[in-house]
Amino acid sequence: MIVMDAKLTLKLDKEIIERAKRYAQDKNTSLSKLIENILSRVTDKSSFQTETTPLVDGLSGILSMDTLDREDYRDYLEEKYK
Repeated sequence: MIVMDAKLTLKLDKEIIERAKRYAQDKNTSLSKLIENILSRVTDKSSFQTETTPLVDGLSGILSMDTLDREDYRDYLEEKYK
């Protein structure tokens, strides 16, 4: 595979840029490489798996829709998202 670098111009908040530069320096990398790695991670289809915390895992399955009154719950959601 041939890898070709390309130039990209971004407009970002000055303070964020400065913090990112310090972070990259602390990690002994360039800001360009840092941003490339971040964009690679967020666009990697295999990374779109949802991870849950142990707390959420422990709570999963405690309530089932059979336990709740479905009509009341539906009414609640309709009212909430009007």
